[in-house]
Amino acid sequence: MGDYSKALEFYEKAHQIYEKALPPNHPHLATSYSNIGQVYNNMSDYSKALELYEKDLEITKKALPSNHPDLATSYNNIGLVYNNMGDYSKALEFYEKAHQIYEKALPPNHPHLAT
Repeated sequence: MGDYSKALEFYEKAHQIYEKALPPNHPHLATSYSNIGQVYNNMSDYSKALELYEKDLEITKKALPSNHPDLATSYNNIGLVYNNMGDYSKALEFYEKAHQIYEKALPPNHPHLAT
């Protein structure tokens, strides 16, 4: 557990393949940015995590409908980074965006709406 360098190695190899094989706004490319961002977030490299999560969000906004749960996840991930950085008002801003999408996209008893 916690072998971040190994995780980055494999996520970045996968990302290189996605960049060659997929169009620039493909949802899998967004997910790839998110996966790498998660590793940096876990490593407490918040500026790098934020950079990658913002790339994820940029693609997700273009590739998916405005009420898609994956878009909410992108906003939530950015909120997590701001929370980890101690910028709670900015975190709340992104958490609220995520929650609004989840409310529209998910059934009322879905677990994502409880958090």
